[in-house]
Amino acid sequence: MVPASLSRRSFGKLAGVAALGLTTHADAAESTAVGSAPFPKDFLWGTATSSYQIEGAVAEDGRGRSIWDTFSHTPGKIEDGSTGDRAVEHFHRYKDDVALIKALGVKAYRFSIAWPRVFPDGVGQPNPKGLDFYNRLIDELLANGIEPYATLYHWDLPQALQDRVGGWQSSDTSKALGDYAAYVAERLTDRVKNIFTVNEVGRFVNFGYGWGIDAPGLKLPAAQLNQARHHVALAHGLAVQAVRASGRAGTRVGAAENIAACVPAIATPENIRAAEIATRELNAGFLGVVLEGKYTDGFLAYAGADAPKFTPEELKIIATPNDFVGLNIYAPQFYVTASDKAPGFHVLPFPTSFPHMNSEWLRIGPEVIYWAPRIAAKIWNIETIYISENGTSSEDKIAADGQVYDLDRIMFLRNYLTQMQRAIAEGVPIRGYFLWSLMDNFEWIFGYGKRFGLYRVDFETQARVPKLSAAFYRDVVARNAIGV
Repeated sequence: MVPASLSRRSFGKLAGVAALGLTTHADAAESTAVGSAPFPKDFLWGTATSSYQIEGAVAEDGRGRSIWDTFSHTPGKIEDGSTGDRAVEHFHRYKDDVALIKALGVKAYRFSIAWPRVFPDGVGQPNPKGLDFYNRLIDELLANGIEPYATLYHWDLPQALQDRVGGWQSSDTSKALGDYAAYVAERLTDRVKNIFTVNEVGRFVNFGYGWGIDAPGLKLPAAQLNQARHHVALAHGLAVQAVRASGRAGTRVGAAENIAACVPAIATPENIRAAEIATRELNAGFLGVVLEGKYTDGFLAYAGADAPKFTPEELKIIATPNDFVGLNIYAPQFYVTASDKAPGFHVLPFPTSFPHMNSEWLRIGPEVIYWAPRIAAKIWNIETIYISENGTSSEDKIAADGQVYDLDRIMFLRNYLTQMQRAIAEGVPIRGYFLWSLMDNFEWIFGYGKRFGLYRVDFETQARVPKLSAAFYRDVVARNAIGV
């Protein structure tokens, strides 16, 4: 999964960055929510998971260690002291889990491949059994009419790469991801037609290499952190090229990013314009350079001596065209208003009374799933967007009758989906939606204490039980609309 991308503290100083004066102009017109109008007939409904969070079997069939294996076993790093060693045993229960996906009626499933299963040391000789599990999973999905969408990197970096070259601190890791991508593409794209390269750069770089919160738990100075982020952008570009070179013709590829989502506090033309400027500047370190082929002048000026070092050839690789962009959208990170001072926007503080879900970081702002794709599509001229993650944790208590009545999750989904529908009705090119998550799982630093699934998992018995939200989502998918 994924919480918020970047915290407000990391970008508070951007108020001094010079605005670039984008040539785009905001459309001030706001439409009303479209309620129960149907989604496009070819709209893709799906759900999503990631390897370390669900698979378990961390030492089976030749899998190497990942940085999350190491990190979760470090005392004090995971809130409940748990690890992903067992997770929810998806490695052994995948057929049952595919049946759960099918029961929702969705036609797509986004999963991630564990890099250390395929290359235990990150590079060198592949593990002969590395892709066997994913071959079985893909075949099972296709046999049940479910389209596989594979993610190459969802945070479980081989520990050997971290030990040897410092992980994302080195461009050697960028090249290693490209080689891994080529190997996977050659062997899976006869059946997998859509591949995400990396997931949530804005989370795993900043939290893992900047603030010591996620694996590998480093607190690098700004210059090294910016360089690590550049290496991930380079890895993405190399992976796109590798998939195109080694995969079957027609394979589609792009990244999934937890966009730093900027929402106009009041939807006036001036504030909408400010949200566009803010979106471009606050995403310049990854999405911007990938989609523009350059770092913005504002980003480089703000970074100063701490700016990443790069070559024109690297920028050319990073800017290799994508077939789609995945946006992971949960909560508004920034509400902004216009400012007559550089950089042209003002980031507003959140009041302590701002509502949130079971996870404190997950502020409730359904309009974010309207504004973030709309603004991103406009400033970067994106033609195909997937909402690659959206969902929420909930208390998920078991009622006396054994059911889970997660009304708050249903409220959250109903309101977010209505705003997404509004965007689509206005022409924003959102082609599909992957609900996070299929089932409860290992929620990173929160361990098993936060539940995001449509299916409740008893972590002792591994029994899966549908929550009321599963029925809600099944109804949305079946009708291709929200409500009657």
